[in-house]
Amino acid sequence: MVSVYRQEDHAFEVDREALIQGLREALAADNLLIDDESMRPFECDGLSAYRQMPLVVALPSSIEEVQAVLRLCSRLRVPVVARGAGTSLSAGALPHPQGVLLSLSRFNQILSIDDRRRLAKVQPGVRNLAISEAAAPYGLYYAPDPSSQITCSIGGNVAENAGGVHCLKYGLTVHNVLSVTMVTMEGELVTLGSEALDSPGYDLMAAITGSEGMLGVIVDVTVKLLPQPPAREVLLAGFADVETAGNAVAGIIAAGIIPGGLEMMDNPAIRAAEDFVHAGYPVDAAAILICELDGNPVELQDQLDKLCALLERLGSNDIRVAKTPEEQASFWAGRKAAFPAVGRISPDYYCIDGTIPRKRLAEVLRRMQELSEEYGQRVVNVFHAGDGNLHPLVLYDGNVPGEFDRTEELGGKILELCVEVGGTVTGEHGVGMEKINQMCVQFPEAEITQFHALKAAFDPQGLLNPGKAIPTLSRCAEFGAMHVHGGQLPHPDIPRF
Repeated sequence: MVSVYRQEDHAFEVDREALIQGLREALAADNLLIDDESMRPFECDGLSAYRQMPLVVALPSSIEEVQAVLRLCSRLRVPVVARGAGTSLSAGALPHPQGVLLSLSRFNQILSIDDRRRLAKVQPGVRNLAISEAAAPYGLYYAPDPSSQITCSIGGNVAENAGGVHCLKYGLTVHNVLSVTMVTMEGELVTLGSEALDSPGYDLMAAITGSEGMLGVIVDVTVKLLPQPPAREVLLAGFADVETAGNAVAGIIAAGIIPGGLEMMDNPAIRAAEDFVHAGYPVDAAAILICELDGNPVELQDQLDKLCALLERLGSNDIRVAKTPEEQASFWAGRKAAFPAVGRISPDYYCIDGTIPRKRLAEVLRRMQELSEEYGQRVVNVFHAGDGNLHPLVLYDGNVPGEFDRTEELGGKILELCVEVGGTVTGEHGVGMEKINQMCVQFPEAEITQFHALKAAFDPQGLLNPGKAIPTLSRCAEFGAMHVHGGQLPHPDIPRF
């Protein structure tokens, strides 16, 4: 088990028996778990190297129960960690050892679909893919499509500002959510955003999206739906070396072609995916790009011809255009299954999430290879190349003493490299506990202080998901690799979390 909480910053004195008694009064029967065996499935999220048992697990089935739980925890000063499907890859849903793990899994209903206005209102526990499945009879779909879309929940997508393979053209979650209803730590029910294109006042929807459960607990979400494109073309382009493939990504966008999706995989990822799903990938290629174009059939053919000619000039030695819908699905199946496929070739892997400018892609891939050699650990690359969102997978064996520590250190170096070239430490997975030290590298003191001020405006007691996403300045000073001057703490009126 990895110890991640700094108790001096996030210590709480909780009367467990008083908390359990209050929760029993607030929740319906069978909506509370208190024994270790029942709570064990909630000890981690998708980043399973970080584990921590909660004090109790609450599974409310109504908004009123969520409000009652939060009012009780506010009164008793008990931390609360909200959890969706538990697929987060940054330990964002890691329980607090002195807190309530608040699961929204029973909020799993699609409340309405308005096909004329092209929107859907759903509860936070609804699976991402289920929204598109429900909208399909109307010729509509929900665009953001994380690789975990078959299991991840829309509430978690909002919390982490999830993306997916089609975010290059259609945007992240923040670009596809119109409004949310959430419960504050004091139990108040508020709606942010609007079903209109714009609404007056501060744009708090943008603040909530990607806030990692630190500002409120979401209980329903209104999302935009898009019409299914009339036609799609999917092609695969192989390259003899990784840097040429990286340069080709920038070349495609520079030519004015904006694909629906543009993904990249290196040779180890290609081989793992091919062995796993038999997608028809060229296993001898150093790297492949998977590109999807969508739109009007007449325009699409012209764009496809231009793209094929461009890829050839950019150095591709193997261009394959899918001839049938089944072949299109096969090309994407390999990419969607890349993470579990890599899991078959290593006892463990550590998935990193950073974003860089596209023009620096080839350079960063080269420098990541140098870091891989320096640390003596294999790094497999599969990522959203079109928007520069990297997902290097560092292979390791958690049974070897010290190997995970070295893996974490290598992951941190890769994230710091992303910041160095003008990027950011996360593109869609969030910060959670995983990247909290690298936040000190990316943001100077003034920005971190403002983050804490926003947190305090929503959650004055600092009870919602404490210790995640935003580091204290004292932590940054101890980390010693950031912009903080003298390790000064925030203004005394701003609580420390």
